[in-house]
Amino acid sequence: MSARRSLFLLAACLVAAPAMAAALLPGDPTQPPAGFSGGGAGVDAVAGLTSVVLPRSGRPVAVIDGERVGLGDTVRGARLTRVFENGVVLEGPGGVERLFLTPDVEKTMKPNETKAAARPDRKRN
Repeated sequence: MSARRSLFLLAACLVAAPAMAAALLPGDPTQPPAGFSGGGAGVDAVAGLTSVVLPRSGRPVAVIDGERVGLGDTVRGARLTRVFENGVVLEGPGGVERLFLTPDVEKTMKPNETKAAARPDRKRN
């Protein structure tokens, strides 16, 4: 095989490789597989608040109903007025609506125990 022909074949492979790789990769790895119907009894897979981003600088963003919403933008006919680490606040004509990342989870604090009470078997010198 001549050097010119080898160079041509190498160039053709390099040009075709990205297109072939893209065809083999799935579309969006964060989306459920094709045919997936949802998370349970009538629950839509993208309904509600699914993500919040609180950058050190810049505008906070939330993903609500599968849509990227920045602070001050409108979704569900209401304006996104507050973004915090586990939820958001929407204000609109219907009033104030709070959405949480984990709405069924309640965070409770354990009472603090003193070190002496926590380790009664240790003697202090």
